[in-house]
Amino acid sequence: MKNDNTWFLAGAVLASTLVVAACAGVPSAQELDKIAAQTLGASFRDQGVAKVDRLVQDDANRECSAADIAGKPIDAQVGRRIEAASLKTVQMPPDGKFLGDWKLGEAIAQNGRGLTWTDPAGSVNGGNCYNCHQISKAEVSYGTIGPSLYNYGKLRGVSNPESGEAKAIVEYTWGKLWNARAYNACSGMPRFGHAQILGEKQLKDVMALLLDPASPVNQ
Repeated sequence: MKNDNTWFLAGAVLASTLVVAACAGVPSAQELDKIAAQTLGASFRDQGVAKVDRLVQDDANRECSAADIAGKPIDAQVGRRIEAASLKTVQMPPDGKFLGDWKLGEAIAQNGRGLTWTDPAGSVNGGNCYNCHQISKAEVSYGTIGPSLYNYGKLRGVSNPESGEAKAIVEYTWGKLWNARAYNACSGMPRFGHAQILGEKQLKDVMALLLDPASPVNQ
């Protein structure tokens, strides 16, 4: 899946497009879209692992971008359609095991590298989780765009993530990491599994960070 890290560029391009439009009369919405697409296409090029196909919006990004530009919530019916389609993309671990090593998960959460034109093909990406969330109490530098995840498993009563009692929370957490739009149509959270940002083992390690009772997140 493309453009989980680049679709927001459309807003900047739209602003420059409006400046051009002001000098040439008021174009229609369709004309503005065409001008914006042309400007984007002329402004970027393939370089390293970063390809211009990231600029191609899927249905979810297109609908959410349109609602954001219009300054209003996405239509409820459209939102439900996006969530239903996104939920179908979630792939549960084939071996049925959801948790890996929380220590490796912490390293992934701290790592913001990956997917840039300077990264060699095959590089292991980070999750950059602290950029948006509080996670470990020991880390004092974190973003507040997303909710705090400190005590994530503890607050949800997950004392044994592998038990049947915890199944709903465990599967929800996996689904949220895989494709957050399954639960929030216009979520700004990267679709880590769906967009192939993190691999299955990395996702399991992040799951352990959030849910393992031994993780500092749940202390």
